Amino acid sequence: MTASHLFSIDVEEHFQVSAFERYVDRGSWPEHESRVVANTDRLLELLARHSARATCFIVGWVAERHPDLVRRIAAAGHEVASHSYWHRRVTTLTPEEFRDEIRSSKAILEDIVGTAVVGFRAPSYSIVPGLEWAFDLLLEEGYQYDSSLFPIARRGYGWPDAPLDPHRIRRAAGELLEIPMTVWPVGPFKVPAAGGGYFRQFPFWVTERAFAARERAGKAGMFYIHPWEVDPDQPRVAVDRLTRIRHYRGLDRVAPDLDRLLARFRFTSVADWLATGGA
Repeated sequence: MTASHLFSIDVEEHFQVSAFERYVDRGSWPEHESRVVANTDRLLELLARHSARATCFIVGWVAERHPDLVRRIAAAGHEVASHSYWHRRVTTLTPEEFRDEIRSSKAILEDIVGTAVVGFRAPSYSIVPGLEWAFDLLLEEGYQYDSSLFPIARRGYGWPDAPLDPHRIRRAAGELLEIPMTVWPVGPFKVPAAGGGYFRQFPFWVTERAFAARERAGKAGMFYIHPWEVDPDQPRVAVDRLTRIRHYRGLDRVAPDLDRLLARFRFTSVADWLATGGA
């Protein structure tokens, strides 16, 4: 195992996922049971067992309510980055609303950890073609890299023509490093294999082969997971059948499969990767 891949955690509550927007009003969030602390701690323990580090893209709403969790993440050597404040998809926002999301979440996180927050990930990978202005605003607000592009064609998100490797996006406001999500090219197809729902829905070997291919090419792959994905006992939200399958299927096997993945590959944070010349 010579190449280091990138491990990321999108730190959000189980009821904040975009697929639940029609069912869970943001005004009701405080009424739901919070499980993000225990679930994130479980992931941190798993990472520690394998001497791995991660970049944690944290929702500002969560950070305000659980600042000690954010401090523990940083104290353990993991990177703190932004996942917006309200976990709203960029496709639903005006430029000024997006600026407020990335500015407020950055300020909250920096106030908690006392260091600069330079990384961002859009909820549901919702920076899509036509929203290039989002890159300008990220640069203007002091972000240095983004990890929001998924190089696939999918309803709701995806940037099909995005490069598969980390690359520089050049804008009038400067240059932004983009770290796209991992896909596995199979003939003319690009199989999404970066983690999350794909990690639960697909067999383990799909992710393993995708990251092994990246490793053979001497390239870092980006993996992601949510704290709620290691929580098969989380409260169920009454949703439609497709959403129920997407959100709840495979939760019981995520923890053991993560253990296998971390044993198979070396993972680090974006910050550590950059510090060692990864880009």
